[in-house]
Amino acid sequence: NRYLVQKDKERILNYAERKNLKLSESSTGLWYQIIDEGREGSHFSDNDRIIFDYNCSLLDGTECYSSETLGPKEIILGRGNIESGLNEGLRMLRPGSEAIFVLPPFLAYGIVGDGKSIPPRTVIVYRIKIQEQ
Repeated sequence: NRYLVQKDKERILNYAERKNLKLSESSTGLWYQIIDEGREGSHFSDNDRIIFDYNCSLLDGTECYSSETLGPKEIILGRGNIESGLNEGLRMLRPGSEAIFVLPPFLAYGIVGDGKSIPPRTVIVYRIKIQEQ
């Protein structure tokens, strides 16, 4: 497993370099870049209702899901059935925020994928824009 985690990290760093991103890594292994801090106030926490526009893609740019085709996503933080990496990332944001999250497989869909657009053991990239509420 350590070997696979290291390989994923190398792929993520390569992606960041190609896209000229300044990603940071959280203690859990989530990679992120906050593009816009959003408005003043506290970050989201459990039971907050969040509506956001998003684009979910693979490292090669293949789009998996997007609010352009599926509409904005609405969740109650801590109760929604979302990837653990996305759950962690949304807690870094507040209304009006914009960010990029790169989720390694262990924080996304793991060894099985989602059975639809995301293959097994895949790193995914979320570009998120929180709607003002």
